[in-house]
Amino acid sequence: MPIDRIDRIDRLHGVLAAELEALRERGTAKRDEAVITRALPPADGRGPRFQLAGQGERQFLKMNSNSYLGLAHRRELMRAEEEAVEAFGTGPGAVRFISGTYEPHVRLEERLARFHGREAGMIFSSAYATVVSLLVPLITAETVVISDELNHNCIINAIRLSRPLGKEVYKHLDLGGLERKLAEAAGQAKRAVVVTDGVFSMRGDHAPLPEIFALARRFDAAFAENVLVVVDDSHGVGSFGRTGRGTEEHTGSGPADLLVATLGKALGVNGGYAVGSRTILHYLRETSPMYIYSNPITVGEAAAALAAIDILDSPDGLRLLEHLRAMTVRFQQGLVRLGYETIAGEHPVVPLMVRDTAKTRALVEHLKANGILATGLAYPVVPRGDEEIRFQVNASHTPADVDEVLAALASFAGR
Repeated sequence: MPIDRIDRIDRLHGVLAAELEALRERGTAKRDEAVITRALPPADGRGPRFQLAGQGERQFLKMNSNSYLGLAHRRELMRAEEEAVEAFGTGPGAVRFISGTYEPHVRLEERLARFHGREAGMIFSSAYATVVSLLVPLITAETVVISDELNHNCIINAIRLSRPLGKEVYKHLDLGGLERKLAEAAGQAKRAVVVTDGVFSMRGDHAPLPEIFALARRFDAAFAENVLVVVDDSHGVGSFGRTGRGTEEHTGSGPADLLVATLGKALGVNGGYAVGSRTILHYLRETSPMYIYSNPITVGEAAAALAAIDILDSPDGLRLLEHLRAMTVRFQQGLVRLGYETIAGEHPVVPLMVRDTAKTRALVEHLKANGILATGLAYPVVPRGDEEIRFQVNASHTPADVDEVLAALASFAGR
């Protein structure tokens, strides 16, 4: 950029620099991103290790990856992607309705629908885009939308972008609060949309779906256009439930009206998707802005995602899930034995509740010094007083990996 152009916006630079400094002083700045320069395969009873820019030959264990099943380096996925790229090229070249729909996209949508027992599936560039592109068209001026207070940022922003009759938030997992919100909206709105995470990504706890669905059925007759329940289970699918079908399977709830999930976490690829009825998904293909105006995932990614679902939906997938559950229990029990506070649960998101921003940062640095990558979460990502280290157990972790992390936590002098 020419120097005179930079000088022309010097006042804006000053304002933004001050805001960045305020973030740093509050301890909430994300700071520089770690750049991974090399992934090393499992060896000698240890899972994969990673090298970072500026860290020389040091190897790090990742305890902050959403790749719950460790599928990203599976030969089946890489081979499927390579073959699809060879056949179709690297990019779709257009949005879906112009000329960007390829056979692997359609096959993936059909496979996702079968996997979840739904009539139809629909893929997007990300789960974030999926949520925004579903909720905005479905929330009308005569709709009341009701949301759990700890729902993901994508749900919060989707509701902000919509123009409903009313926006209501209930306390986290508070079924009484949800019931009151539905009762207040009954007779006032034509449509109600209840939206919740399946697994809440900051805490690893999950929504009581059977009870939520029961409340939706109970109040359904009070709304001319029904009570629609939307569940974003991006952290649940592939890591939760006996066969990896997520919070619906874990709770025995039956299907949500619309289920959103991701291809970019447990399935190890990229992109997001929704499954539901043919009518709703057909409507969304005609109205969802990030479906209509954005390119889809690449054909190679679609092919790799198909391979990932085939692995998950197989005896091999069941073995991966069983190992993931065993490593999660091993880590949780280790935290309790060391005297750390955690939130009990079966999901591989295992929070270590620190409840102090400075101490959280110190513990993250201590872990990094011991070759372990973990993510500290502070306000405003989590409420004040809920500062934590969010550990994420993967099926690629071994007992030796888990014990290595517990040993580093045991040696932390500041706790």
